[in-house]
Formats: sequence, C-alpha cells, structure tokens
Amino acid sequence: MDATTTRIARTIAGEINATPAQVGAAAELLDGGATVPFVARYRKEVTGGLDDTQLRTLAERLVYLREMEARRAAILSSITEQGKLTDDLARAIATAETKATLEDIYLPFKPKRRTKAMIARENGLEPLLRAIQDDRAADPAALAAGYITEAVPDVKAALDGARDILVEELSENAGLLGALRDFMRAEAFIAAKVIAGKETEGAKFSDYFDHRETWAGIPSHRALAILRAAKEEIVTIDISPDPETGAARAEGIVVQAIGRLGNQPGDLWLRQVAGWTWRVRLSNTMYIDLLTELRKRAHDEAIRVFGRNLKDLLLAAPAGPRATIGLDPGIRTGVKVAVVDATGKLLDTATIYPFQPKNDLRGSQATLLALIARHNADLIAIGNGTASRETERLVGEVLKALPKSVKQPTKVIVSEAGASVYSASELAAKEFPGLDVSLRGAVSIARRLQDPLAELVKVPPESIGVGQYQHDVDQRQLTKTLEAVVEDAVNAVGVDLNTASAPLLAHVAGLGPSLAQNIVAHREASGAFRSRAALKKVTGLGPRAFEQCAGFLRIRDGDEPLDASSVHPEAYGVARKIVAACGRDIRAIMGDGSALKGVRAEQFVDEHFGLPTIRDILSELEKPGRDPRPSFVTASFTDGVEEITDLKPGMSLEGTVTNVAAFGAFVDIGVHQDGLVHISQLADRFVKDPNEVVKVGDVVRVRVTEVDVPRKRIGLTMRKDGGSEKPERSERPQQNAKRHAQASPQGQKDTGQGAFGAALAEAMRRK
Repeated sequence: MDATTTRIARTIAGEINATPAQVGAAAELLDGGATVPFVARYRKEVTGGLDDTQLRTLAERLVYLREMEARRAAILSSITEQGKLTDDLARAIATAETKATLEDIYLPFKPKRRTKAMIARENGLEPLLRAIQDDRAADPAALAAGYITEAVPDVKAALDGARDILVEELSENAGLLGALRDFMRAEAFIAAKVIAGKETEGAKFSDYFDHRETWAGIPSHRALAILRAAKEEIVTIDISPDPETGAARAEGIVVQAIGRLGNQPGDLWLRQVAGWTWRVRLSNTMYIDLLTELRKRAHDEAIRVFGRNLKDLLLAAPAGPRATIGLDPGIRTGVKVAVVDATGKLLDTATIYPFQPKNDLRGSQATLLALIARHNADLIAIGNGTASRETERLVGEVLKALPKSVKQPTKVIVSEAGASVYSASELAAKEFPGLDVSLRGAVSIARRLQDPLAELVKVPPESIGVGQYQHDVDQRQLTKTLEAVVEDAVNAVGVDLNTASAPLLAHVAGLGPSLAQNIVAHREASGAFRSRAALKKVTGLGPRAFEQCAGFLRIRDGDEPLDASSVHPEAYGVARKIVAACGRDIRAIMGDGSALKGVRAEQFVDEHFGLPTIRDILSELEKPGRDPRPSFVTASFTDGVEEITDLKPGMSLEGTVTNVAAFGAFVDIGVHQDGLVHISQLADRFVKDPNEVVKVGDVVRVRVTEVDVPRKRIGLTMRKDGGSEKPERSERPQQNAKRHAQASPQGQKDTGQGAFGAALAEAMRRK
C-alpha cells in the first residue's frame, strides 16, 4: 500500500475497531466488485470476520476519505503553482483530518472575486495595517493621515481599508476558524422565534414559536421540526453563544488570533476590529457552518432511525406459506377481499359491503364463509386502516358461524402502509394486469402477512411509514442507506429461486433489476431451476454475478441437496468431505445435528477454506437454510376498544410497535391512531435509546396514561408502575419556564409526565 492508502486504512480501522490489514483486504474486495453481503458471509478469512455493519461503514468512509485525499492533492498542487507553499503549510495540509479543515487552510489561496481587502491593497493600505500592528503606541489616525491619496480621500477611508485587510486575514485564518467552531459547538444555543403574523398558519409548530436549547444537545427530531418550520417561513432560526457572556468570549478568541493586546492606541484599534470581525463576518460564518452541521447531524440520525426501523420491519416474523385471505377495509367503497395460496398466488377476489350505505351484513358474511371453506384458508389478514376494527369484528362473527367441519383460520391485523402505493405501481400493473387497483391492495396485505420481506421490497421504503421527517432529509443519502438495509435483510434471509418475484431477486447480492428479470423470464420459459448451476444459463449472468449471488439463492427439493442451504457452491467440495467423514448420505445428514457432534472443524481447514467457513458449513448442515427471523406472533386487540373514545387512563392493552423514534415508540392498539410510549415510559430504568427496549413489529403490553380525543393523542406506558413515578432522568430540553409550563399537563412543570406530555404533543402532530 502507498502512503495515502495506508493512511486511509489506518483511519478507518480506528473507526470500525479493526486492523489496517483487515480494512485493506476488504477494500480490495469491494473495489473488485464484491458486494457487502458476499464479503461478510463468504470472505471471513480474507477480512478477519468483518460483519456487514462494519463493511457498510468501511465502504462509506472509503469514498469520503478517498475524495478527501484527492482534494488534499489538488490543494497542494494549487498552492505550489502559486509559489506560496511553505513547509509549515505543507505540514498543515498533510495532517488535516477533515474536508472542512482542508478548505479552511486553502481559503487564503482560493481564487476569489475582487474583495474590499483587494481594493485596499491596490490602494496601498496594507503598509498602514502593518504600521499599526508594529507600533501600538502610535495613534492609528495619525498614521492613516500619511496614506491619503486620490483613491483614499480621508483618514476614515484609510482606516477602513486597513480594517478590511485585517478582517479578511482573520476570516481566512484556519486556526481561528477551527477554534471558533469548537467554541460554538460547545457553547452555542439554537433559538427559534415565530414570524409575526404566522401564528395561525404555523400552529402545528407552536412548540417552537419561542424555543431555545443548546446546539450540541438538541435531538434530531426537534432539529428537523425547527428546520422545517424555518423552510416554511413560520419561524426564524438563530445559532449564537449566550448573548450576555458568549459574544465577549467569541471576540476574545478573535483577539487571541491577532496577538497579545494591551491598552495603547493601536491595541484599542485592533481590539475594536476584532469585535467588528466577529459581529459582522465570523458570527455569520459560524451560523452557516453550525446550521450545516446541525442539518447533516439531524439528517444522519433520521436516516439511521429509518434504516433501523426498516430493517426490523423487513425481518419481522413471517406467518409462512399458508393460504391467506387479505382484507383491505373500506366503508363506502366496500371491503376488498383477495385470497392467495401458500405460495402467494392469487386464487380469488371479491368486494363486500357490510357497512354504510349498503349495510349488506348477511351477504358479506356469506361471501367470507364461502371463501374460507372453498380455499381452506389458514389466515385472515386485515389491513389496519379505516374501518379495520369494524372489519375485524365482522370476521370474528364469521369465524363463530363456521361449521365445526371447517378449519378455523386465525385473524391478524396487518399494517397496510404502502399497500396503496404498490397497488397503483407499474409493478402491480404487470403482476395483475386485469385486476382492479383496489383489489391489488388486498393481495399485498395477504402476502405481507405470509412473508413481510418478500412483499415489502415491492414498496418504496419511504412509503412504508417507519421513518421521521424522511421527506426532509438528503434523499440521495436516504435512498443509498435504505437500499443497503434492504439488500442486507434480503441476503440475511435468503431467497427461494423458484418462487421469488423479480423485485425480491433484484436485491440479491450481485444481481439487480435486469438480471432479476432475466431469471424470472428463464424460469417461466424453461421451468423451475433444478440446481444453482443452472443459473449460468440465464442470459447475462456471468461468473462474477454467479459467485456473488449463488450462496443467497435457495432451491428446495432440487438435484443438489446443498442448494437448499447457504453453503456456497465454491465450498461444496469441503462440505462433502465433512459428510463423508460422518459416513452418511448427505440428504440424511442435513438437518441432523446429532450426526455432526463428533466433527472437529479444525480437521477440514485447508489453504482455501479457514475455520470461520468450516464452522458456517457445519451450522448449515445442522440447520439448512435457517431463517434468522423470529417466530410468528400477533397482538390481540381488546374487544370493545375500537375507537379513541373507548380508551380510558389505566387500561391495560396489547399492541404492536409500528415505529421507533429517538423520543419513544408508537404502538398500534387497534383504535386507528397509534399511541406514543415516550422514552421515559419504556422501562423502569433510564433508557438512552428506545431500541434497547423495543423494535418495529414487537408485540407489547401497554397501559393508557393520557387520552386527548380532540387532538387524537394517546399516551402509553410500559413501566410496571404505570408511569406514576418520575423516571430516573429526564430527556427534557433546556427551555424557559414558560415553555415548561405550556408543555406539561395539569401544570406539572417538573415531572416525567410533563416531559412526556411535551414529546407526545410534538410526536402526534407529525403523525
């Protein structure tokens, strides 16, 4: 490795808790076209066992640091061409650790438009500045009198010119900019003020009409709310140090950059320029820099939360290959019904009208009874939108009326987020060209109960509803992150080559939309794949793509038993050696852990396959194609609790976590409006991150603490004491007493419930 590559590897190694050698090996694989899932699963010996999270960070940082090294070289070249490169400057450029630091160093040498300082130098005023700096005892005005010319008409103009030169020098001082940024990061406050006359228009942002808290401590969701309010011109934002003490300290930092100042005339003038520089130039520079940092920090956190929730949702427990009836509830337009078989194939559809205006209850019940009996349904998936509880009640009555000779299916409430987006998509139109758009949603609801991962990959992630402010963040970064989450989830589970849809196959390592379509076309033309090796006959699927994808594709009951496992074809030889050592047929040994108990992994290590791969092979032989997702469980909603008006404080209910944010978790308890479990109410201990306790898809027991019917706000707790005691620590922001009183219910200014009420109000506005 050259010096630059070594420096990058060393930097990343420190960030992901690895060695530079591991980083270098992984980078070489990724540069060669290998995918993260493939490297994480099948190249453990090469990378020393780096997992997918480490590899994702490595890949992202690799791009950033390589761009920074390219920029470092460009800056060095530019300054050298100008003939201004010194040893100290070269050293500073070589040791800069961020792009921002590099740009600070380059600022004085960067080509720029004509400035006031340039004009002042052209007018011969730089010697005046040096004279003031060198002779502090002299009166600056007296010195300036000697520089009056046709272009500089008086003493004031001369001193202003000297000031402009010094202001520019200070504004381009990398050390000063760095010191001010550090000061501001530690001491600055962010404040929001409503614009006069915008109170009614911006009522949803009322919590931020008079808001102030530390820049360093503001959580991402509040920062994003304030940024959105500013974008909609409801509030103005200020980022500055404490006005009583902070401004003076900031000016003091500028003074330090000038040098030690006393009380002589020149010192007083220089101190005055330092204050002017902070107020007029550098305070604005710091505002822009910190606002940019805050936006990035908030975006990164929001994207991280979205990605984590999406992963939990994609890896939610599948009900499995069981005949399922999907119901997309509706009132006036009717309840759409779709029946799919165990493989997800559409068998039947109907529309029933049990509610107003038709009120065809008997006909609706008869239709459902007939469909259950005709298709021997195991499950009934009910979308959780409008009229979901009414539809669930209807299904309950139908199940009670089933003859004993008919197997009774299980009813499950299913999130229908994104189903309508899929229904109207080009993909759905191709899949069901003759099917009404509204019925496609019922199909999606049924299938997402069978296998959430396989169905949800058809919906744009931002439409699934598990993020916060996803439309406000950097869309390119969001898309990149979510694509990585989907790719990791799909490959962690594995894909059935003979039943998977093209959208699901597209996320398999090494494939993509084009090859996925080619696989499906080949399958439709030639029949089911009998082996992984047959993939090589697919148009456009070459050796590299086969290497990347093969281990993640499963073939049940094919010609090669190992094709049903995650053992990669390249390792079939060593897998057969292991089987041969057991003296059993491979089909008999797969899934029989007892037959492998006497096998020592070390015996099969060779120059091609190390201990990590051998251990993975043994695990697969013991449980072929194991699914990492949890067992299927569902929440049971309480009978008689169907609307928010049915809720009363103290009620104990079961629900499903639908979203996890930095401030808590939203839970569907079956009343068409998710309740919020604030972070302080998640457990009987301090919780720093809600994901320590819950994740999307979890079934949880909650207690109702607060119900605000007009504003559709539901407060919940998971604490055993019912949320009656003050939590160990409060996440409440630093705000004025007036804000505390407004945020706290019943005027309880200093309790956990007060902090909870504030977060509840904020969160429910976004819902």
